[in-house]
Amino acid sequence: MNKEQTADKRQQRTTLAETVFNDMYRAIKSGAYSPDERLPTEYDLAAEFEVSRPIVREALQKLRDQNLIYSRRGAGSFVRQNGLKDPLGFGHVENLADLRKCYEFRAVLEPAGAEAAARRRTAEDLKVIFDALEVLKNATERHHHRSGSDFLFHLAIAKASGNQYFSIALEALEDHIAVGMKFHGLSLRQSSSGLGGVYSEHKGIYEAIRDQNAEAAHSQMAAHIEGSRSRLFDE
Repeated sequence: MNKEQTADKRQQRTTLAETVFNDMYRAIKSGAYSPDERLPTEYDLAAEFEVSRPIVREALQKLRDQNLIYSRRGAGSFVRQNGLKDPLGFGHVENLADLRKCYEFRAVLEPAGAEAAARRRTAEDLKVIFDALEVLKNATERHHHRSGSDFLFHLAIAKASGNQYFSIALEALEDHIAVGMKFHGLSLRQSSSGLGGVYSEHKGIYEAIRDQNAEAAHSQMAAHIEGSRSRLFDE
């Protein structure tokens, strides 16, 4: 194996570990795990994320480094109480009514952000959006829904808007969105075409922003948010 192949393999490993870390980070921050609750074993996490156990260990180590989890010899890893937080300004999602209101707000916020991104995005912004889309594509091909990568795609668009209020608002909603995406992902896996359809929606948004078609970016994002809401509540 030459130096270039070694570097590519190292980069792929880092990307996989980051994906596992991001998903676990959001699960902890959204309150999916209670304080002092034991995390799944390395074996179970490796099976869930379809990665090797060394990659899981790398992601868990990063969670420990950020003081989000702690380990007990022979017992596993546990969530630290101080690793949990309230979403800024919004409180916790407590019921389906809260999720409906979150979607209602996103239906106004995100199409406007996508429109602004199409008008103002830079080449660097576009690459970040594309990289997030590629992770979603790979997950879709393996019939998986990666909520963490999904959120990063939306956040990259908000940041590409050139208006920090779009990204600040979306980051404040991160825990709420994570809850909705968790149940949305479960519903998508019930259908063989569900994940593919959602990937196509994301791809359409990306292409509109790439082509700097502000009107299409707005309408594509609006249709995607409404489709997500409909799949979660209506179906």
